[in-house]
Amino acid sequence: MMSLKRNVSIAVFVVVAAIFAFSRPVETQQPPVAPSAPHFHHIQLNSVNPAAAIDYYLKAIPGTTKEKIAGFDAVKTNNIYMLFNKVNTPPSTSDTVIWHFGWILLDSRQELDRFKTMGLKTIQMYTDDAGGPMIDITSDTFPGTLTKTQLADARAKGVQPTRMAGYQYLLGPDGAVWENNGNGPVRFDHLHLYHENPVCAQEWYITHLGTIRPPMRGGGPSPVPTGDCKIAYGEPSWPAPVKQGFVRQPGGRTLVDDVGFYILPKQGSAPLAPTRGSVVDHMGLSVSDLAATVTRLKSEGVKFIEEIHPWGTSRAAMIEGPDSVAIELVEVK
Repeated sequence: MMSLKRNVSIAVFVVVAAIFAFSRPVETQQPPVAPSAPHFHHIQLNSVNPAAAIDYYLKAIPGTTKEKIAGFDAVKTNNIYMLFNKVNTPPSTSDTVIWHFGWILLDSRQELDRFKTMGLKTIQMYTDDAGGPMIDITSDTFPGTLTKTQLADARAKGVQPTRMAGYQYLLGPDGAVWENNGNGPVRFDHLHLYHENPVCAQEWYITHLGTIRPPMRGGGPSPVPTGDCKIAYGEPSWPAPVKQGFVRQPGGRTLVDDVGFYILPKQGSAPLAPTRGSVVDHMGLSVSDLAATVTRLKSEGVKFIEEIHPWGTSRAAMIEGPDSVAIELVEVK
């Protein structure tokens, strides 16, 4: 009898304990908190003559203003800064993650005419690998970026250039490459990046920095990649600044505010050089709580180049992303 009473008491206790436990929130079972989305803040360039570089961009980009921030001379387009760091020797222009940066301008073809009048240096593009006509702007050749097979098909079908809008590359001060992309209200629009594995890099930015997975054409979020993000490179396509064409697949894309990170496979077999010390030294993102962001990134195993330090009247830290890209995190409350 005593044994029966004891077993009943134990059973009742287990049931009550279970009810109590399941009625409480279980913090350990909650999904991890996604990082809050950062804002695009700046790019920093190394320049032997910051004053001349600033003057160049002020004249080239409509509406750009001269600024001073955190001790750096800068230019500003809308709410995004280009900071200039004075160096004594020309900065490296070896291939790094940051290939170029670009703006949307009101009418890219009209702007091209203006740039030529100003004497700015454009970077001509090849339209195939057989010595076809060189172009200054993409709307002077077949629409899109086409492989050899697609080029042959476009020729066979008599496809014609649109001669409207398009993009072009320019060689700026200190060897920096930038893009005039049309057409629309003037704004700083994108970074074009190289990465060893573009889809893996895209997922790194989304996972660790909370950048945005852009919508697919027609609406709706882009699908989350599954399986191995290391995807074999595709065929080269044109137009491209090099005769052999550019490898553009697999590509990656993510957004910070309305600034796109357009990711291409690295071109060639050489490893990408670190961005620090190159003409585009790093990109900068702003976060509202730097200490919390640093703590989270360290828990995720992200490499830090610089710990939290004063940055003008605020604070900053610097991390290293895939393929040695330097990313500064600036606290903006």
